[in-house]
Amino acid sequence: MAYKKLKPHLIPVAVREIEMRKIWKDEYCNMPIETFDGVLVRFYEDMFDHCFFESANRKAKDKSILSLNRLEKMLWIKSVLKDKNAVLKKGWDNVEKTYFKDRRVAIVKDNYVVIIRFTGILKAKLVTAYEKNDIANILGCPDFERSEEFFGNI
Repeated sequence: MAYKKLKPHLIPVAVREIEMRKIWKDEYCNMPIETFDGVLVRFYEDMFDHCFFESANRKAKDKSILSLNRLEKMLWIKSVLKDKNAVLKKGWDNVEKTYFKDRRVAIVKDNYVVIIRFTGILKAKLVTAYEKNDIANILGCPDFERSEEFFGNI
C-alpha cells in the first residue's frame, strides 16, 4: 500500500498551518473513512491540534509546536485504516492500567500508529496518529479482537 508524504516543509511558514488544516478538513472531516473491515471512522476539525502538534514540555503536554514530521504523514492515516495488513492491537488505558475494550491500535511501516475508538457497531472516531520510535510496548499488547458489541453478529 502506498503511503504518500505531503512535504509541508516546502510550504511557506506563513500559510503552512492554514493550508494543512484545509487538507485535514477536505480529506478527513467531510465524510467518514471506511476501514478495510467496514468500520466508518469519523474525524473532526478540532482533532487537528491533537494529532499534529507536539508538546515542548512532555510533562506539561502543552501541544505548542506544529510538527512537520506529523504533518508529512497526514495522509498515512487514511492508508493505515484501509490497510488489511496492519498489525492490530488493543489500546492501553494509562489511568486504569488495563486495556480499553473500545480502542484499536493499528501499526504499519514498523512504527506508525493510528488509534481509533469505537462508538457503536461499525462506527468509530479517530483518537490519534503518530510515529513512535520504540513500539515494543504496543506490540506486547494483546491482539485486537472483533466483538459483537462493535461488529454486530460476527
